[in-house]
Amino acid sequence: MTEDLKSSETQNLVTPEELAEVIQEFEKYRQRLIDEMTTAAKKAKLPKSKVMTKLEPQLAEIDAKLENLRSQHAMLTGS
Repeated sequence: MTEDLKSSETQNLVTPEELAEVIQEFEKYRQRLIDEMTTAAKKAKLPKSKVMTKLEPQLAEIDAKLENLRSQHAMLTGS
């Protein structure tokens, strides 16, 4: 391997701390999405259940990504 390639691979490694930060930000984003959509629904006088039904595919995608990130974090930390 050349030095540039080794350097590039080293830079692509993610630390457990960085991964934990990404997980935390994703969790905050998920909650903010729910909160903002619920607030908007109240203003529009829509039932929360209707909003949650619309949000469910996005929440499922976020949850799947979070699970993947948590698995990666567990492998890196050995827990």
